[in-house]
Amino acid sequence: MNGTLNKVMLIGHLGDEVKMHYFDGGNCIGRFPLATNEVYINKQTNEKITSTEWHNLVVRNKAAEICEKYLSKGDKIYVEGRIKSRQWQAEDGTTKYTTEIQVTEFTFLTTKKEVDGLKTTQHLEPKSTNFETPNLATPENDLPF
Repeated sequence: MNGTLNKVMLIGHLGDEVKMHYFDGGNCIGRFPLATNEVYINKQTNEKITSTEWHNLVVRNKAAEICEKYLSKGDKIYVEGRIKSRQWQAEDGTTKYTTEIQVTEFTFLTTKKEVDGLKTTQHLEPKSTNFETPNLATPENDLPF
């Protein structure tokens, strides 16, 4: 190990549809913005403040195709990846810069299709998991997102 680490973990909502770009040779990338929110109380005014941070996500090849197929604007997703900065020349000759999250792992948390299905389905069977969830009495509004 060289003593450095570049790892990002995010849970957020898609700000737009996945935009696909295809290349010669069959490779492709998908790009989409992800919004993460921070909610806090202003101690002076007691006002609830929501601050949104936007992240530019990039997924490659098969992962991009899966994201394009199943994700849409507003869906909630967990991603892991690394930060990558790049620059390019714009048409007007200026140098442009961007910072992106190169996604290596992801998990769909909720999709609009799933939420819409829950609204129309009356009898739902619980999803099985391979772990026990502790029975903690935590208020619903105490979640950080």
